[in-house]
Amino acid sequence: MQNELLSVITARHCQRAFLRRPVPRATLAAVLAAAANAPSTRNGQPWQVAVLRGAARDSLSRRLCEAFDGGVEPRLDYLGRAAALPEVFERRAAAAAAGLLLVKGIARDDAAGRRAHLRQNFLFHGAPVELIFHLAADAAPGTFFELGCFAQNVMLGLVACGLGSCPQASVAGYGDVVREQLGFGADRLIVCGMAVGYPDLAAPVNGYVPERAALADYTQWFDEPPSAG
Repeated sequence: MQNELLSVITARHCQRAFLRRPVPRATLAAVLAAAANAPSTRNGQPWQVAVLRGAARDSLSRRLCEAFDGGVEPRLDYLGRAAALPEVFERRAAAAAAGLLLVKGIARDDAAGRRAHLRQNFLFHGAPVELIFHLAADAAPGTFFELGCFAQNVMLGLVACGLGSCPQASVAGYGDVVREQLGFGADRLIVCGMAVGYPDLAAPVNGYVPERAALADYTQWFDEPPSAG
């Protein structure tokens, strides 16, 4: 059981090519129900998720593509990251981006190819299902942690069911489009999208897994109290 769970965790990585095979609603419902066992302060369970399939999925994709093609500047509803990041974080991000473009055969100076690569986010990478995770507009920082636990449970549950996913801050960059499409008011904050489907295992892009930091890079062990001096 332990090894099986750890294998599921290790197997999760972003998938960016999906089969056209439909995902049963019952499977999605089972994963989302299990994911709700995520922890939350005082059992508040603040997360909300919209599941888009079929015509609803296609309509949102079309509107997002229109915004992207029209040059609308994306803007998250919240601060996604600090303006200046530590050099090691920037280095990891650059390496991951370069590796992804390399496996897709997109040259660094291929502006059209890079833009087409970004546009794939709004086609949901061909996935038949798009999830939209959202919170109350006045959500506190800790609430994002709780939704993150829920979203991670969703991604791991999908892996356990033979499915894949790709969380997408890019979709949340067009929060106004998403709210209007789904009939949400200004009281909802769009946190992220998530493309879901059966991964196309023959697609080279799905074989790319960014290098993970070594355990020693992010773990500190304290078997004795730290010295005061």
